[in-house]
Amino acid sequence: MRDPADFAALRAALSGEAIAFQDHSSGRSWSFHQINAAAEALAAELSRFGRGARIAHLAFNRAESFIALFAAQKAGQIFVPLNWRSPAGELEGQFRLTTPSVVLCDEAHAPRARVLCAEIRVMSAGGGFDGLAPTPDFTAAPAAAGDPLALLFTSGSSGTPRAVIQTAAMAQAVAVNIAQGMGLSAEDRSVCYLPLCHTGGINLFSLPLFLWGGQSHILPKYDAGALSRLLHEGALSQLFAVPTVWQDLHDQGEATRTALARLRGCASGGAPFPENLARALQAAGVVVQNGYGMTESGPTGFLADRTTALRDPVSVGRPQFYTRARLAGGNPGELQMQGATITPGYYRNPQATAESFTPDGWLKTGDLAEQDARGCYRIIGRVKEMYISGGENIWPAEVEAVLQAHPAVREAAVIGVPDPRWGEAGLAFVIPSGPEPEVSDLIRFCRERLSPFKVPRSFRFAADLPRSPSGKIRKSALSAL
Repeated sequence: MRDPADFAALRAALSGEAIAFQDHSSGRSWSFHQINAAAEALAAELSRFGRGARIAHLAFNRAESFIALFAAQKAGQIFVPLNWRSPAGELEGQFRLTTPSVVLCDEAHAPRARVLCAEIRVMSAGGGFDGLAPTPDFTAAPAAAGDPLALLFTSGSSGTPRAVIQTAAMAQAVAVNIAQGMGLSAEDRSVCYLPLCHTGGINLFSLPLFLWGGQSHILPKYDAGALSRLLHEGALSQLFAVPTVWQDLHDQGEATRTALARLRGCASGGAPFPENLARALQAAGVVVQNGYGMTESGPTGFLADRTTALRDPVSVGRPQFYTRARLAGGNPGELQMQGATITPGYYRNPQATAESFTPDGWLKTGDLAEQDARGCYRIIGRVKEMYISGGENIWPAEVEAVLQAHPAVREAAVIGVPDPRWGEAGLAFVIPSGPEPEVSDLIRFCRERLSPFKVPRSFRFAADLPRSPSGKIRKSALSAL
């Protein structure tokens, strides 16, 4: 009997010669059978490191990245995708925490990999790993579905990286959440362009779509032109994008918006989805379903349906099938989550695990949310981002939403900074959609829509702002600008 935690073998048995991945780096198409065979051959080689060994990955997105994940699963090992954008010191810290036995890398990152580890394995430019051959006597022996499958790095409030444990059971539950929310089928085609060190790179939608028997195009990294070509060629039927990418696609013009309108499903997450952008896309026939989650929740715990998206495009909808939610401290309150999509904790960090869960086992997200009469949720902001100005509590997300409704503003981020009179005051960072607007015009626009104490006291303009791998603005870095 096939092991329920051997994803590649299970899908190969069902889908065989159907195409799983179209790799735009190597130009190679991979069937489910080929993926499983390559994963078995790599697993046989990796098994010399022993069960539970950490297998690091340092590369742009490749089909081999998923082969490495499935190989680690077959060998009862743990996949550790590293962020190729990270500076050397950060990578070294992640390496010390997880102590991988080997680094699987592409040619572009081989020099960095050699600094980190004596053992490296380089992906072939034409696809696969050179020298691998079928190993008939190898028998896959995956870890239990609740044991670690992968470690994904995220930063806590202190900025210190934490390795979030992802399990096979989480991946299966997330796949169900996404499949029912988006109506995934084996006929669907999507694209992997977010970095695989981020939960979105693996799970939105590539791994769930693999488990459903669908096909993913793999781009080495985000490339607006390449993504646009796939859309115009009709190569995609489902698309997940972070809000900055949705803005890029909207701004490409009518032809791209028309191509987006032909998709069966569109989803957003990773950062607040501006209502004015959502409405502009809807006017072109593009209904984007907003979702919510975090690395610790698999990622997808919430996903609005199309009816909710049309009524309230900022809503993240209801908790999906394998996720439960509650608000601590009233409505609005801190959002807490529980269920099969939730991580068991942080790798080698019991203190962080204990701090992140309630005594009765609910994940404390740190996000402030409100629930409406229909049971749908809105994310208001981060609990710790609230600042107090003149004795009044101010939530940056509310101010940002107003600023982003201004036609001259592409994106905005607000933080509280020390103020000699008010204690704290709002500082708004603005990415213009064209020429810089007048500050006086932004202040007037805000005053017409917000209480006076919520209007930012100062503004700074920038072409872009520091971002996480998922495209989310890193507010912790804004005060240094």
